Amino acid sequence: MQRHPLSPRLDHCPEGLPRAAYLGEEWFGREMVTIFARHWLMVGRLADFTPGTMRRVRLGAAEVVVCRLADGSVSAFHNSCRHRGSELCRAAVEPLGKLVTCPYHAWAFAAADGRLVSTAHAVPTDDFRRNDHGLKKVSIKIWSGFLFLSLAADPPPLLADVPLTTLDNWPMAELQTGHRHEVELACNWKTFWENYSECLHCPGIHPELCDMVPVYGRGIMGASEALGWTPDAPATANLRPGAESWTLTGAACAPAFPGLTEAERRAGYTFVTLWPSAYVVAHVDYVRLVRLMPLSPTRTRLIAEWHFAPETLARPGFDAAEVAAFAKIVLNQDAAAAEMSQRGMTSPSFAAARLMPEEYEIHRFHQWVLAEMEPQA
Repeated sequence: MQRHPLSPRLDHCPEGLPRAAYLGEEWFGREMVTIFARHWLMVGRLADFTPGTMRRVRLGAAEVVVCRLADGSVSAFHNSCRHRGSELCRAAVEPLGKLVTCPYHAWAFAAADGRLVSTAHAVPTDDFRRNDHGLKKVSIKIWSGFLFLSLAADPPPLLADVPLTTLDNWPMAELQTGHRHEVELACNWKTFWENYSECLHCPGIHPELCDMVPVYGRGIMGASEALGWTPDAPATANLRPGAESWTLTGAACAPAFPGLTEAERRAGYTFVTLWPSAYVVAHVDYVRLVRLMPLSPTRTRLIAEWHFAPETLARPGFDAAEVAAFAKIVLNQDAAAAEMSQRGMTSPSFAAARLMPEEYEIHRFHQWVLAEMEPQA
């Protein structure tokens, strides 16, 4: 059987990133000042940032304070006072009025736009220009109810390869967080993304998932990856017969969202990949978010959240943790696989991976990483 020209699978077996990409402090530092300083990074659902509070958030190598004002508006700044650099927000979350006041010398800044309002007991001389000493702003974008931040003044497009309308048929703005899972992984952030980007590992690592999504049991993510596939091949459902959603039983936890098309219901799930920080999986009855936060060359924090319609969460006896249980089985298996891969790459015998044709998405990811680490023109 031959590879069809329209199949995404590779027509060669390229080399992967070098060993230093997963272990080296210098490589990791370059990623922080390029990829993670330029791109939009997902920091969660806007609805989970309570009005009248400010929250500390990590963006690559920078710490940021997100301000959710009482009127619901949102702003974000570097968590550093313009006086002598003190952090502004010390706890994970703090109360917020109209001002962000430095806890060191009481300089005060407008929470809405960061302008300097007061130098407290300090009396500047005439050479001090107040307008030059406002807080350093962080770019903000809200998409489908998710909050994204970027350290860049002119960030790239949020979704380069996916239409911004992809989740329009889900009631994204109304969804509420019902369950949260957080864990620190002993692997590089790219190691986890690579595992996410292929299904050659699925038959050996994910028996439950392969039962739920039969095509994964063939070591591929979609029918078009198979040798012998042609564009006129009839489309088949992703989930096993009788299954509607990713739950332990396959039964949906609530009625399907009413705005979904027949194709979206039949698909059973819709993935949206948001390099470098997150991916979203929209099911027919809930939406799942997974975020990655690099901590070091060999440590990554994973945060997963499950979002539901308010009426689903309010239903007597509803247990969001039970709904999340199936995907948590898969996430734990993925985490163990990524950590196993990371440990193996510490061997001095490892120089670089040799990718297989089915690992086309890893190859695309690698090319993206290398391109994004280049100096900007």
